[in-house]
Amino acid sequence: MDIEEFYDEDERRRASAEIQLGTEWRDGSGVRYELNWVEDTGELYIMREPVPHEWEDPFGGIHVNASEKAPVDGMTVEIVAKIASRAELDEILSGWETTMASQNGVSWLVSTLKSAGVGTTPSALEE
Repeated sequence: MDIEEFYDEDERRRASAEIQLGTEWRDGSGVRYELNWVEDTGELYIMREPVPHEWEDPFGGIHVNASEKAPVDGMTVEIVAKIASRAELDEILSGWETTMASQNGVSWLVSTLKSAGVGTTPSALEE
């Protein structure tokens, strides 16, 4: 979904404070992500830049653009974790600032969410 669809699904998201946790996360394929946390819903979400026709995201999902004539033009949003409080967020993602800049910082994010047991997608919770 795009960012407007994300906000439209739950009005609490629009009114809530958000914490930005970096805009330069990269996965093993070099795809860029932004990471944000919505205080009122506890949702940790990523915004992913447009990617090639077929790709595997770091959370284990396989994605295929159904038609090369209809590529994704903008950032897409996915909720990757539920974290109840700012204190818990800070504890779970301690060190993200230096890790984000690494070549595949998103793999650290996936591993960290798995270890904390807070991922919202099956692949984010599997060992």
